[in-house]
Amino acid sequence: MTGTGTGTPIRVGLVGYGLAGSVFHAPLIAATEGLVLDTIVTSNEERREQARAEFPDVRFAATADELWERAGELDLIVIASPNKTHVPVATAALQAGLPVVVDKPVAGTAAAARELAALADKRGLLLSVFQNRRWDNDFLTLRALLADGELGDVQRFESRFERWRPQLKGGWRESGAPEEIGGLLYDLGSHVVDQALVLFGPAVQVYAESDARRPGAETDDDTFIAITHANGVRSHLYMSATTAQLGPRFRVLGSAAGYVKYGLDPQEAALRDGKRPGPGLPWGTEPQSLWGRVGSGESPLTGGGRPVETLPGDYPAYYAGIAAALRDGTAPPVTADEAADALDVLEAARRSAREGVTVRLGS
Repeated sequence: MTGTGTGTPIRVGLVGYGLAGSVFHAPLIAATEGLVLDTIVTSNEERREQARAEFPDVRFAATADELWERAGELDLIVIASPNKTHVPVATAALQAGLPVVVDKPVAGTAAAARELAALADKRGLLLSVFQNRRWDNDFLTLRALLADGELGDVQRFESRFERWRPQLKGGWRESGAPEEIGGLLYDLGSHVVDQALVLFGPAVQVYAESDARRPGAETDDDTFIAITHANGVRSHLYMSATTAQLGPRFRVLGSAAGYVKYGLDPQEAALRDGKRPGPGLPWGTEPQSLWGRVGSGESPLTGGGRPVETLPGDYPAYYAGIAAALRDGTAPPVTADEAADALDVLEAARRSAREGVTVRLGS
């Protein structure tokens, strides 16, 4: 991989300015030292006006094809357009000689993700997947607890990404058309599965239940995945838009103690509210009332266990890692191969739910 000079800004072309592009990618790119948001691809005039208000110097293109015509003016392509466009746009960018960051899921299948990874390797280009929730405050705190051995040997990991959205919103994310890659399994599931694999390693067995519960729903809005990891840990993962009472974000049970944490990392809400990370500014922090608790034999809801300070969330670390990878030639913070491993689990979960079977991986 060819490095970029330390004194030369890395010029970024951002494809898509919907939720992912405007809330996550553009603000984080702009906040990262060494990265410059150069061009945004959107043909929507309202979105252009929104972008101009925050990034007055940004240029615009109506289609991604316009970027390939001036590939020499850019150093990185970030793809935040609808899921069905991820593979074709990433392929075109790599063929144009440009490094790529793709929002999750990178593809609809693990095979397609691995084909992209092979193309990037062949061209000697960076290809990374935006798995921002590796930098959630609760996830960073849990990793620290595990590294310190505070829970003993983990036996079961419960992770919930639940919402109460009883009415459909429409759009491609709720479409049942296979090419759209919609539904919660591939949306929120991409996050919770990635986190489980990072924490506890490869999956060897997958069981899932998946339902479309809301009236008129075309794709899953209430899904459960059980993963057996090669090391014996069992992960129970819940993702739902129909949860009237939210459960704990994490419940982790070990041989010495358990960790229970309620509440979702605050960074997405902050970004949606227009707040931005910056040097010396507090970011990703939460009040003590939301800290998780570690203990054994007692309920955290009645004050059992001891409170554990939640580490600050750090979404900016992802793009700082991308800048370092491009500058120094180091590994990106998330690889396409890791994303493909998560897609193996998602595909197995889809098959399990459809056929009512348990799926073994790697056999």
